[in-house]
Amino acid sequence: MTGWHKSSHTHWEENACVEVGTDGTLVGIRDTKQRELPAEVRPVLVVSAPGFTALLTHLSR
Repeated sequence: MTGWHKSSHTHWEENACVEVGTDGTLVGIRDTKQRELPAEVRPVLVVSAPGFTALLTHLSR
């Protein structure tokens, strides 16, 4: 995954932040609170690009 960026819906007061990255066909979602963990052990939720689009559509309702 590359191009990691913080969600535009980050909630700074509660330190509730996620980052999103992609490799073109897959989208990774990770918690910024675990930033200090090495990349090889840092948990990432990986979904297909169409699946991520469907998730965002569902959440925006």
